[in-house]
Amino acid sequence: MFSIIFPGQGSQSVGMAKEFYNKYSLVKNIFSRANEALNFNLSKIILNGPLSEINLTQNTQPAIFVASYSIFSVMKKEFNIDLNKANYFAGHSLGEYSALSCADALQFEDAIRLLYARGKFMQEAVPSGKGAMLAVLGLKIEEIIEQINSISINGTCEIANDNSPGQIVVSGDKDSIQILQDSLKKKSVRGIILPVSAPFHCSLMKSAEKKMSQKITESFFKDPKPFIISNVSAKAENKVNKIKELLIKQITSQVKWRESVEYMINNGVNEFVEIGPGKVLSGLVKRINKDVNIFNINSIDDITNYIKK
Repeated sequence: MFSIIFPGQGSQSVGMAKEFYNKYSLVKNIFSRANEALNFNLSKIILNGPLSEINLTQNTQPAIFVASYSIFSVMKKEFNIDLNKANYFAGHSLGEYSALSCADALQFEDAIRLLYARGKFMQEAVPSGKGAMLAVLGLKIEEIIEQINSISINGTCEIANDNSPGQIVVSGDKDSIQILQDSLKKKSVRGIILPVSAPFHCSLMKSAEKKMSQKITESFFKDPKPFIISNVSAKAENKVNKIKELLIKQITSQVKWRESVEYMINNGVNEFVEIGPGKVLSGLVKRINKDVNIFNINSIDDITNYIKK
């Protein structure tokens, strides 16, 4: 049994999917559809940068989606690999939109418009420099919650991502995150401030959630094939109304990636195929369970090696 997984923010790089763009007219068409849907030249930003442009959240989210969707489409249409035979599709944060679109639940144009709006609304939710995210290494989620509760924090300091054992991300206002980092340092626990432009997946994103609620509600979804693993429930979902409800909640909710991977493994999955830029999710899956097989697909060579397996 196998699952397809799609990366989220942080996996972006200038020139991602360029090899596919140069070789396949199918991918050139996908990039062109992206430009048309957004009314600006996202392709140029993806292929040529600059990095500062690709790192703007409102560009990052649709850009990673385009790269992932392009590679998935090449595997399916150029190499005739039936990826929809997978038991589950899952994606990390924005990657859930990639999963939904590749599972034929959400049209490409709708997905990219939703992600552009999502990035914009998330960026606008908190003034620049007022929020922060901290990756805490080496502690269990329960230990971090206990630590947050034991120190005097008046602001927002919440678990944003449960990525893998020993890698938890906390989100909130800058002062509260600094207090937590200082407190952990005294206990020789490493906490790294992430280079992000806003504190994602916490209650500070409430205004973004409200704006996205309307856009998601108005968008047309179909039941996905295969089942989608929701970041919020960490369970298999395949009903439109439930998927929409969870996508809305996802903006302020914790990304339960560790639980999502464990759910898939507990339901028989022993192979994960990460499709898209970077290798972040492959690394996280390996930390969660070192016995499963992991394939990272980010180049044409990766596809040919996957076929030979």
